[in-house]
Amino acid sequence: MPVPIRVSLSTSSVYPGSTASGFEAAARLGYDGVEVMVGIDDVSADITAIKALSAFHEMPVVSVHAPCLLVTQRVWGSDPWEKLHRSAEMAHEVGASVVVVHPPFRWQRDYARTFVDGIAELEARHGITYAVENMYPWRTGKREFQAYAPGWDPVEHDYAHVTLDLSHSSTAGDDPVAMARAAGERLAHVHIADGSGSAKDEHLVPGRGTQPCREFLETVAASGFDGEIVVEINTRKAKDQAEREVDLLEALAFTRLHAST
Repeated sequence: MPVPIRVSLSTSSVYPGSTASGFEAAARLGYDGVEVMVGIDDVSADITAIKALSAFHEMPVVSVHAPCLLVTQRVWGSDPWEKLHRSAEMAHEVGASVVVVHPPFRWQRDYARTFVDGIAELEARHGITYAVENMYPWRTGKREFQAYAPGWDPVEHDYAHVTLDLSHSSTAGDDPVAMARAAGERLAHVHIADGSGSAKDEHLVPGRGTQPCREFLETVAASGFDGEIVVEINTRKAKDQAEREVDLLEALAFTRLHAST
């Protein structure tokens, strides 16, 4: 019998709720685990607090998302490599198998220049998977800016492991099914969401946009994928907790249905 693919919840999916509320929602709504988005919420960067939340809610931490966003540039200091070391430390302490990391911003020149080799060295040193996530060009009107180096698409570079995010593929105008097939066994991690092709990174509930979420999940499941699928949606516009929970439950049900083999 095939082993069912786990479906976990990113703590970012309850923002502006807290990391603690992410664990609570994941446990109460029936998710299989949690991805910790290390961010501006102090608890998210506190290993002891994360271990306590995981134990209290009996929710395993399946992955740690390193603090790579513009708003988290000062979390765990300003050295990007130190952030990745700290992310591995947290992952080991809480029992996670994956660190999710974005490609460097283009203006992080020294970091970007050695990033591909540096990720390989980190994997060897820490014995953990660093899954580099697909991003997208930044667009303003008709102008396009390549904000990431060596590039926003990790499938095109020599990383051992990649994360595919379907909101990001939507913003980039890419086909996530083709990306998954091109990545092959390097696909280690999935952020399931949706998008309408907007220049904005929307993180819609899967099935509510134009991405081939169903085909993507079926393709990944049929490939023998043994990584983690993490729901990473934007619920900021939910008018109340009940509406947020409807979104989280719909995303979970959609993902479980189409990722089953």
